[in-house]
Amino acid sequence: MLKKILILFALCVPIVAGAAPDKKKEPIEHLTDEQIYDELKKLAMVFEVSRENFVEEADERKMLEAAMNGMLGALDPHSSYLSKDEFKDFNDKSHGEFGGLGIQITSDRGAVRVISPIDDTPAQRAGIKAGDYITHIDDEPVFDLTLNQAVKKMKGKPGTKVKLTVISGDKEPKTMTLKRAIIKVQSVKFSDKTLADAEEDAPRIGYIRISDFGATTAKDLRNAISKLEKKKVAGYVLDVRNNPGGYLTAAIEVSDAFLDGGEIVSTRGKDKDDVEHSYAKSGDLTNGKPLVVLINHGSASASEIVAGAIQDNGRGIIMGSQSFGKGSVQQQKPLGDGTAIHITIARYYTPNGTSIQNTGITPDVEVLQSKVEAIEKRESSYSEASFKNSLKNEAAEKKAKKKDDKKDSKNDDDDDDRELTEEEKDAKDYQLQRGMEMVIAMSKMSEHAKAAAEPKKDEKKK
Repeated sequence: MLKKILILFALCVPIVAGAAPDKKKEPIEHLTDEQIYDELKKLAMVFEVSRENFVEEADERKMLEAAMNGMLGALDPHSSYLSKDEFKDFNDKSHGEFGGLGIQITSDRGAVRVISPIDDTPAQRAGIKAGDYITHIDDEPVFDLTLNQAVKKMKGKPGTKVKLTVISGDKEPKTMTLKRAIIKVQSVKFSDKTLADAEEDAPRIGYIRISDFGATTAKDLRNAISKLEKKKVAGYVLDVRNNPGGYLTAAIEVSDAFLDGGEIVSTRGKDKDDVEHSYAKSGDLTNGKPLVVLINHGSASASEIVAGAIQDNGRGIIMGSQSFGKGSVQQQKPLGDGTAIHITIARYYTPNGTSIQNTGITPDVEVLQSKVEAIEKRESSYSEASFKNSLKNEAAEKKAKKKDDKKDSKNDDDDDDRELTEEEKDAKDYQLQRGMEMVIAMSKMSEHAKAAAEPKKDEKKK
């Protein structure tokens, strides 16, 4: 039973942005047991002939692992063989700490493509973005490497350096040197925020950033909501942009935190009867407050489950850009000697029965990341205040003077080379600003609806 098994979504998934749904496959002509036995004998023969006749000394382990990888790779891009070291590394990543650059990658037509950099890691700080291609690692081309080999080359002792050649969009290749580090994944970050340039009494928004879905994500999320509720936030922005996925169980529990019932996801295996439905328990931890979920093309698998559950249940608004489009479930199958295979065992579907494989989640409100640029001054040069003899507003003048003093003080400390503060980063994040505006608008609409539903005092007396 799928429910009783800890299922993982693949963290390395192929980029197929805008790809069409799978074409109808030709019927498979299955081999007989005798034919399978003959093919296996042929495989053993290929191994022996190759080992004996190759011009150099052959590495038998490498040959056999490559054969197993090729076998699994013929199934789909997510299935692979994991050596002892690779299996250990995979489990280390799933539990929140590992060494390397902090980058999730996939194989794309022989090249290495970035799914997303992990927050607060060497890869993110170097400016590597979702969709970038890595063509060389330490000046060696990656085209002849398997995905696991490329990952292994980027890993190493913390403090050592690795050189990457990266292509971003239509730009020229750029070579950068990154210093490896112990990557500690903080799955959940949260804070209460206000809109850029908001007044002091402006409503505060609960902002929750989930960078991946790990073993402690659901617990950390519940803690975040509990603390934000005590601050009486007006609503929530759940940010799963550039989140490549993780545990299925974590995705279900995260969705459940915002729902008061309804289906979250269904998984369907090879057999028609192999269907499992996951439902939300009663109790929305946010008390039904307005919710906006931010997604983009780097939001994959578990992120898409959460977005799909919120969208199909009408619990909140999905904003941003089209998500990645990975609708399959992977599981680890240990082989008993420390190795394992990572294999696709099911597809998942949103509550409405929709598969997002190769298509992704379509946001309710498309908001592409943009550069914020003011095209109009806050105070017009032509208004009542521009008249020579207009009456003054003393309170407004005091407020304006206080604001100017604060601005002057800030300008004195300005340094073009300094790192931006969290507030400045928020102000430059166009999607986040639009998401918070939506939460405020939804909150006001909810207040108006409640006020309209309450009987007036005069009506009560009658």
